[in-house]
Amino acid sequence: MSERVYNFSAGPGVLPEAVLKKAAEQMMNYEGSGMSVMEMSHRSKVYQSIIDGAEKSLRELMNIPANYKVLFLQGGASLQFAMVPLNFMKNNKADYINTGEWSTKAIKEAQRFGDVKVVASSEAEVFNHLPVVNENEFRADADYVHMTSNNTIFGTSWKKYPNVKGKPLVVDMSSDILSKVIDVNDYAMIYAGAQKNIGPAGVTVVIIREDLVEYSRPETPTMLKYKTHVDGASMFNTPPTYGIYIAKLGFEYLQSIGGVPAIEKINNRKAAMLYEVLDNSKLFKCHVQNKEDRSIMNIPFRTASDDLDKKFLADAAKEGLVTLSGHKKTGGMRASVYNAMPIEGVEKLVAFIKKFDKEN
Repeated sequence: MSERVYNFSAGPGVLPEAVLKKAAEQMMNYEGSGMSVMEMSHRSKVYQSIIDGAEKSLRELMNIPANYKVLFLQGGASLQFAMVPLNFMKNNKADYINTGEWSTKAIKEAQRFGDVKVVASSEAEVFNHLPVVNENEFRADADYVHMTSNNTIFGTSWKKYPNVKGKPLVVDMSSDILSKVIDVNDYAMIYAGAQKNIGPAGVTVVIIREDLVEYSRPETPTMLKYKTHVDGASMFNTPPTYGIYIAKLGFEYLQSIGGVPAIEKINNRKAAMLYEVLDNSKLFKCHVQNKEDRSIMNIPFRTASDDLDKKFLADAAKEGLVTLSGHKKTGGMRASVYNAMPIEGVEKLVAFIKKFDKEN
C-alpha cells in the first residue's frame, strides 16, 4: 500500500494521524532533550513531565475526582483479572456479570482466589445480547461487583448499569474508555488496556478510589499490589515509557477537538451510519439484534455464507478497508470504530457494503 489504509482492527487499534505525525516529529529529539522518549530515563525530569502531563490530561478529560488515583501499569487488562481479587477480596466473595470473552476470563481468574457468583450471563446465546440482571442476586457480603462495559468480540455495550446495592463496582473499560461521558464517581475502579481507545499496546490505565488502595491479601506479590504503584506514582519499576508518551499525545489530541462530549457525538454518528446500512441490507445481519444492547465501538456482522464473507473481506482489503475479520466465535466480519477511526473511513465502508450488497 502506498497510502494509509482504514484499519478496523479490534486491537491494537487505529491511532489518530495527528498523534503519529507528532510522535514522528519528536522521535529523534523530544523537545530539545537531544534524545528520543524511547531511550529516555524514566527518572529524568523531562520524562516526569511526560507522565505527569498524561495524568493531568486524562483527569481533565474524564473529570476524575481528587480522591481517585490514576495509574499507568503493565500486563494489560488480563493482569487486572488477578489483581482485582487479590486486592479487593476481603470476605473471599465477589459477584460477576458475564457478557463475553473477557468477562469469562476475568471470572475464571477470580475463581482462583475465592467464591465467585455469576449473577447473570448471556453465554448460552453466544453473548448476542446483554443478560437481564436481577438486582436481588447481588450478595450483601460480596466484596465487589465486576462488569465489562463493552464487548469487543460480540458487540454489546452497557448503556445503564444495574443497581449493585452499594457494593464497589469494578469495570473493565478497555474498549470504550473515553468514547462517551461517564461519572467516575459511579465506579470504585476502572481499568483499561490502552491498545483499543487510548494508545499502543503495553499500557494499562487504572483509576481507583483511594480508600480501596490500602488492602491486599497477605499472599499478594509486591508488584500486584495497587498500593505499591500508588506509593511509587506508577514508577515502582520502569513503566512503559513510550506507550505512556503516545497516550499523552492521544489525550491532548482528544482535548483539542472538544474532549469526550465531542467524540461521543462523532462515535454515535459513525455507529448509526454502519448500523443503518446493515439493518437495511438483505445480505448482511448484525450479531446483536437488540438495538439497546449494541456497541458503538465494535460492530460484528456477517452474511449467511462463509464464502461470501471471505469474498467481502478480500474485496474490502483491495479498497483499503482492512482488519475486518470477525472473531472465530462469531465468524464473518467486525468493524471496530474506535475514537481514532475517522468518519471518512466509516463512510467508505458504508459505501462498500452497499456496493457489495447490490452486486451479491
